[in-house]
Amino acid sequence: MTNSIEEIINTDAIFVIGSNTTENHPIIGTYMKRALKRGAKLIVADPRRIELADYADVFLQIKPGSNIALLNGMMNVIIEDELYDKNYVQSNTENFEQLKDLIKDYTLDVVAKICGVDKEDIIKAARIYAEADKAGIYYAMGITQHTTGTHSVMSISNLSLLCGNVGKESAGVNPLRGQNNVQGACDMGGLPADFPGYQKVFKPEIQKKFETIWEEKLPNKAGLTVPEMMNEAEKGNIKFMYIMGENPMVSDPDLNHVKKALTDIDFLVVQDIFLTETAELADIVLPAASFAEKDGTFTNTERRVQRIRKAIEPVGEAKADWQILDELMRKLGHDKEYSGPGDIMDEIRTVTPQYGGITYDRIEEEGIQWPCPDMSHPGTKYLHKGTVARGKGLFMAVDHRDSAEVVDSEYPFVFTTGRILYHYHTRSMTGRVEGLNELAPESYVEINEVTANKFDISNGEKVRLTSRRGSIVTTAKVTDIIDEDVLFMPFHYAEGAANYLTNTKLDETAKIPELKVAAVRIEKLGS
Repeated sequence: MTNSIEEIINTDAIFVIGSNTTENHPIIGTYMKRALKRGAKLIVADPRRIELADYADVFLQIKPGSNIALLNGMMNVIIEDELYDKNYVQSNTENFEQLKDLIKDYTLDVVAKICGVDKEDIIKAARIYAEADKAGIYYAMGITQHTTGTHSVMSISNLSLLCGNVGKESAGVNPLRGQNNVQGACDMGGLPADFPGYQKVFKPEIQKKFETIWEEKLPNKAGLTVPEMMNEAEKGNIKFMYIMGENPMVSDPDLNHVKKALTDIDFLVVQDIFLTETAELADIVLPAASFAEKDGTFTNTERRVQRIRKAIEPVGEAKADWQILDELMRKLGHDKEYSGPGDIMDEIRTVTPQYGGITYDRIEEEGIQWPCPDMSHPGTKYLHKGTVARGKGLFMAVDHRDSAEVVDSEYPFVFTTGRILYHYHTRSMTGRVEGLNELAPESYVEINEVTANKFDISNGEKVRLTSRRGSIVTTAKVTDIIDEDVLFMPFHYAEGAANYLTNTKLDETAKIPELKVAAVRIEKLGS
């Protein structure tokens, strides 16, 4: 997030797109509701009528995969009606004319047809956003999990820059991270082209820096993303894989493909707190300690580095992740030994500029938001204050493009996935909680009432869904919160798993699969 969670309360306009915030980020959802009570306006764009749509000043029930068209359409209105921040654009941005030329093609008629929404609602949304003094955009994987995900993020940046909402308190561009330490994992180099602090492995000066500190020869080529690893494993080009805290046998697209990839590997190691569906395929399972059994830090979605503290000793043979990796590293011949997480944090400070001023002592009572370059720095509440980090904000003129897979006579429904309030990711934790399983016990698919009537499907009946990659049986949930030509499934469940159906096609830049759009057909099975 460019901005902070607490800043939401004082915003004038909230634009939620591709995020079911109250279910997927319920704490942030409460901040949004508090802002609305203060008088903030709310725009919601989503294929489903999520809870926030009930509070929205305008709700745009867009077709899955039409995010860029909607954003371009809003910018068309803002530019045509001269509602944009001319002084900010002139002083703080580049490539405005290229954006302006492209946006001309996204007339209200064109955008309304692509998105399946009313023209008047596009105008209303554009005006609410542009006329607000402080407007924040909040998005999640409904934006990124498309073959056009990177371009969708660029479009969000374009809209924010256009109205001068970058580098401003209670505004900004705010991706909501899907898990508690995704931000921290990325910060620490959990990306195929990065050392800690997003320092690129292919830059000679960066490689030399880390080789000097770590006293080891290091690679200078970017590695593979998770989908690319699965593809190479299925081809036989990867012989060994080490999976930590991830359950791709439920969470990844095209599970038949994932299972073949993981079973074809010569040697699979899984490190996790429970015996997940992926761990069941492993040659060796390393039992890891849970959050309550270890010390360390998490970095949350607003870049805040926070202490976590051991509440109980690890159960059984489980060890903290850092201990497992430390022991393995020394067995592989690297003699560096750490006395504990605090020792590791001290090293992080020395190699990661954004963390330079963050120590356990400083975050004993309250976390610090990076960048925090030195011990005298208080941390950064919001980014790009005064000037954009790269010098000037860069407009990126990007076109709408259809999803990789579109409906046809054989597969006539758009299939999309997401999360629900009562379960978390692949249920490796929440699936062991009796109360949560009573509330949300099994896989289901949301079907519009009209569609259900056409197929004579009743609520609670079993149905079969089939895509070009697989077929599953699940339970029908008849509802009016989704359009006739769209089916929605939560992806949490291993039985009747949504990801047997999803598409492995990737965003060319970020290499994220198009989990949010697939083409399927539906068949009534009965009770």
